[in-house]
Amino acid sequence: METTFSFGWLAAGLVCLILLGRLIAELIWRLASRGGAPLSRGVGILMGRQTFTARFAQRFPRTSDFIKARVSASQFTGLPLTLCVILGAYLIALGTHLAEGVIEREEVVRFDHHVNSALSVLRDPHFLDLFAGFTHLANLETLIAVTLVSAAFLWADRRSRFIPGLVLTVAGSQTLTYIGKYAIDRARPDFLTFASATTPSFPSGHATGAIAVYGFIAYAIARELPSRRLRFELGYWTGVLIALIAFSRAVLSVHFASDIAAGLLVGGFWLIAGFALTEVLRQRQMM
Repeated sequence: METTFSFGWLAAGLVCLILLGRLIAELIWRLASRGGAPLSRGVGILMGRQTFTARFAQRFPRTSDFIKARVSASQFTGLPLTLCVILGAYLIALGTHLAEGVIEREEVVRFDHHVNSALSVLRDPHFLDLFAGFTHLANLETLIAVTLVSAAFLWADRRSRFIPGLVLTVAGSQTLTYIGKYAIDRARPDFLTFASATTPSFPSGHATGAIAVYGFIAYAIARELPSRRLRFELGYWTGVLIALIAFSRAVLSVHFASDIAAGLLVGGFWLIAGFALTEVLRQRQMM
């Protein structure tokens, strides 16, 4: 006989989990902030050693200039863009591996069904209503409306350089998501709640759209905030919103865990692409 926790216990547990995550995130943020300066000094000392670098520059001047440009922290097209490319490639590799696992490996399928079954303890009717509200924030119609309104605000605020990145992030993520859905054509899990869907399951369009749209909006806002503390708060609570939307798809039994993970990877990749495009345009505008 299946049992579920009461709404009160589930809601209290969710709030405690979010607050605990907030404390952990702030601790990591503080440690990273303190470690940034020593790391920068260490890199500077390493790059300042002339014995090897001078010889390498003499023998391979073009390669040396290219490497220096890629690791320069003075402008976005240097080290920041290099890190974006590396992270993007890593997300592609993870997404490709996950897709292969869904198609070819029974272990992934068994894991997905096990997680979906385990989540039955969370399917209190009132808790499901709460998560239905979160999932509606990433419906296709909602995402289109939020994107159009955001673009209008950016235009009115004379920050039109953000609009191409927003369009790239949203269009790229949704296009790749629907290509993946119909190329892999994975069946949905059994609909165990009032929620249902008609498109194939892999990857999750709601997870993709949540991280792409709300992530880019948070970036556009944070780019103009005056303090690191405000940027941290915005980043954390945006992350909580994205996580709740993504988790709602599993709680409502309309997606498997691997569908959601793939959606976050797809959306994350295009978010990085939109971020990189915006920063390049911003750098050119300032030159």
